Amino acid sequence: MKKFREIFQNRTFRNLFFATFTSQMGSTIGLTAFMFYLLDRFSDQPAYATITELMYSVPTLAVFFLVGVFADRMDRQKIAYYCDWMSAIFSLALIGAIAIGWMPLIFFILFTRSAIQKFFFPAESAMVQGILKKEDYTTAAGLNQLVMSLFMLFGNGLGVFAYWSVGIYGAIVVDACTFIISAFFIKSIKIAEEVRLPNGKHTFKDLNLSIVFKDFKLGISYILSNKLLRTLLVGFVVFGVVNGGFSVIPIFILKYKLAPDSYEELSIWVGVIFGTGVLLGSFIASIFTQKVKLYQMIIFGLFVSGGFIVIASFAENIYFFLSLIFMASLGLPFVNIAIGGWMPSIVDPKMMGRVQGWINPLMMFSQSITLGVIAVAFPKILTVEMLYWMVGGCLMLVGVYYLLTLPKISLSEKNSKTVSLLKQSAL
Repeated sequence: MKKFREIFQNRTFRNLFFATFTSQMGSTIGLTAFMFYLLDRFSDQPAYATITELMYSVPTLAVFFLVGVFADRMDRQKIAYYCDWMSAIFSLALIGAIAIGWMPLIFFILFTRSAIQKFFFPAESAMVQGILKKEDYTTAAGLNQLVMSLFMLFGNGLGVFAYWSVGIYGAIVVDACTFIISAFFIKSIKIAEEVRLPNGKHTFKDLNLSIVFKDFKLGISYILSNKLLRTLLVGFVVFGVVNGGFSVIPIFILKYKLAPDSYEELSIWVGVIFGTGVLLGSFIASIFTQKVKLYQMIIFGLFVSGGFIVIASFAENIYFFLSLIFMASLGLPFVNIAIGGWMPSIVDPKMMGRVQGWINPLMMFSQSITLGVIAVAFPKILTVEMLYWMVGGCLMLVGVYYLLTLPKISLSEKNSKTVSLLKQSAL
């Protein structure tokens, strides 16, 4: 907690943190409220709710080759600022589309707004790298993990409360207001030009297709040339598989095994238990960041989460299942905080946007493939237990891979830095 207080004394980081928090809150409240609106209005067409979820995730694949290039070539502060304002405008446009009731227009607005939001977080991550000291990166990652766990715990509840209390139009107005508040936080930040524009000033005219694809290619070349970064990237691909599987398997095991008659109500408790575990795990992991090596935290978290997910497949009653899910959720923050703190310290600030621009689409691609496989193979080929073995097994497999590679690579990186410092001292 002391480290949290220290980085919060940095006014620039504090305002950027609140900007990110309010921007994410807007996304969560609006999307959740709209999902419930669709389920109420079109109860006989549940596909609309699924399409809404796709309108949030699919835009990643549409703009992934642009977001990283923009974050590295354009003014990062302006990108985040205009993303918030444009998201607010499209939120208000959504009210008009709902009043008209034309679903293609509604989904188009949702898609466009989500695509715009994809530009916010690479720019924000790159600015954090320039605002904080290297020793504070892991603390900042821990703070972000705490916020994510709170959204897991209360995010859907906030959306439901907004929908029930002020209706769909009121919820979307709240949604727009949070984006505007975020924009004002971004505007209030004073950031050095070398942080906002690490590669110099550019205009939209400079970013022709050849430059965009050249920078995009440069991003993957940079990743592949860095052994540590390349090794971590393998894990991100598998994490996409885990995200895809875990988005559906809790509901599946409740509906098809543990509680067929009450799975809807119990799914809420699964979310609460999981969010509580992640929140508690975030506090514990934040303490350990100063006591153990980051790769040890990653390996530990992968084995704990993967192992308990596999064991959860054998649960025969809901209470045992919930306890195992809680234990599995405790390990995830160890992985997220360690990787979130490690990445900024190994990536050149001039390349952070392009590196982030590769990570998200790779995770989304593997997540989409996983969901496609599950849609085709379950339950004809894969049983619900097999899905848990697949997700937990993937986490443990990455744990084994990291156990064999990260200690050696980390030691090699440390030795190379030591040699470099000795050479500089000799000069």
